[in-house]
Amino acid sequence: MLILTCPYCGVSGEETEFHGGGEAHLKRFGPGASEADFESYLFHRENPKGVHFERWRHVNGCGKWFIAARDTATLQVFGTYPAQTTEPPQEIRDKITAARPGWRWRDFA
Repeated sequence: MLILTCPYCGVSGEETEFHGGGEAHLKRFGPGASEADFESYLFHRENPKGVHFERWRHVNGCGKWFIAARDTATLQVFGTYPAQTTEPPQEIRDKITAARPGWRWRDFA
């Protein structure tokens, strides 16, 4: 079971208190996108084993969206940060690098 901490209200809870919203840091396409771009966005995503960034909503709390960095193989949560942030804070990147030597943020950007 995942234990997540909402970066807005500071409440920690089991994943059942939150609602997952899929992969974070994706370039989303609007109505004017080409069919190839939209198809790629919907269907051609990687499903990495290891570090993953996901959108979560604090449903049973403040109701805000945030991003959680976690390891899909071990369920280790490296940290959470506001959804409006374009990349993880340095402290979360440092935790990931310590747990997974050789990991680089630019591989995800």
